[in-house]
Amino acid sequence: MIKVIAIGDVHGQWPELWRVLRAASAATATLEPTQAVIEGRYRVVCVGDLVHYKDARDYANAVGVEPYDPSDPDHLRRAAKAQIRELYRFKRYVDQSEGNVSVIIGNHDEAAFDHRYELSTRGGMNHVEFDASKGGVELPEDLRAWFATMPREVVFHGVQFAHAGPLPGMQVFDDFFYHDPDTKSWWFNKPELVKQAGHRFGVYGHTVMKDGVYVDKDNGFAMVDALGKLQFLELLLDDDRLDLSVIALAASQA
Repeated sequence: MIKVIAIGDVHGQWPELWRVLRAASAATATLEPTQAVIEGRYRVVCVGDLVHYKDARDYANAVGVEPYDPSDPDHLRRAAKAQIRELYRFKRYVDQSEGNVSVIIGNHDEAAFDHRYELSTRGGMNHVEFDASKGGVELPEDLRAWFATMPREVVFHGVQFAHAGPLPGMQVFDDFFYHDPDTKSWWFNKPELVKQAGHRFGVYGHTVMKDGVYVDKDNGFAMVDALGKLQFLELLLDDDRLDLSVIALAASQA
């Protein structure tokens, strides 16, 4: 049996990520994997979107400038370097985990090194800090290589973990992905898709859960994009067991 700690989209919320990992006994006080992770008794899955802050306020806080201006190359460089520093810290944690931390690639992660699609916040501010042609700073080659090798899904004991949803088309970030309303709404309008895809259970991010981690036990899935609320999902898994717990940390917890 394994315990899987499933965490939703990061989007630069690094203090929250480390708080969750420590609370789940998956990271030490020095931000290294715990023995339970190294031995594979605990598995950690991040379901994508490490990069791009969610809104202008988060960008301003990261770069120490108010207001943040994505047309200012200095602001872009600061935003990129702040994220690059944290990406290296997290990559070190992943590298030390003996393969027991999985980071699924999200559409924002792919856009950060691919540049085919220019993404933006819900307020319409473009994420261009990693695009040198727009005045930003390209991801270092080793981080680009890391992102490029991230899986689009992982499966443990029949439970699928993916960024946006259960179907293969929801794991390829192309024109269809960005124009198909199901990418964001399937969990509400077509919840039967997980079972139709043949999965025992599914865990996904991509769509912010304003009220916290959402679990649909009847249709067999959880939506975990709730890191901003300090919530994550724990699963106890083997071929015969599937136990779920939504863990919520107090906002004031250190």
